Amino acid sequence: DTNRFDGADFDLDASAFMLTSNGKVKDENHFIFYNNPDDLAKSVHYTGDNRTGGGDGDDEQITVDLANITNKVEKIVFVVNIYDCISRKQDFGLIKNAYIRLVDESTGKEICKYNLSDDYAGKTAMVFAEVYKKDGEWKFNAIGQGTNDSSISELTRRYK
Repeated sequence: DTNRFDGADFDLDASAFMLTSNGKVKDENHFIFYNNPDDLAKSVHYTGDNRTGGGDGDDEQITVDLANITNKVEKIVFVVNIYDCISRKQDFGLIKNAYIRLVDESTGKEICKYNLSDDYAGKTAMVFAEVYKKDGEWKFNAIGQGTNDSSISELTRRYK
């Protein structure tokens, strides 16, 4: 089974951080993850937590309706981390077939994809990509920065 290592499942968690013009999250309603699946306007939605990586297709999804994002949000950063990576002694190098991707839902076109198994050995989290507002229009920036953050709490500290 490609989603297990020494009997422990890999639990990869996707999250989105909605940032204001100062590069910070306004409040906890703007951290979108398994314990807070929607912002107040329901413009960013976390579809649910897959704790084992089992099944076909994308295990976790975050959908974004850019037209309905509040004016105060200037950027949305997307991250992924391995839940409980320290006690389970897990990193992306131990996982097979793990990826994160951005898809335009209206066309089904894949905009970018990172294979988390190949280039991120030793890393336990990733700042994947961001969408940001420039001159009133939303733009996209692929980042792909692997980190050693060991939890969603550590990742959020970057944006508080």
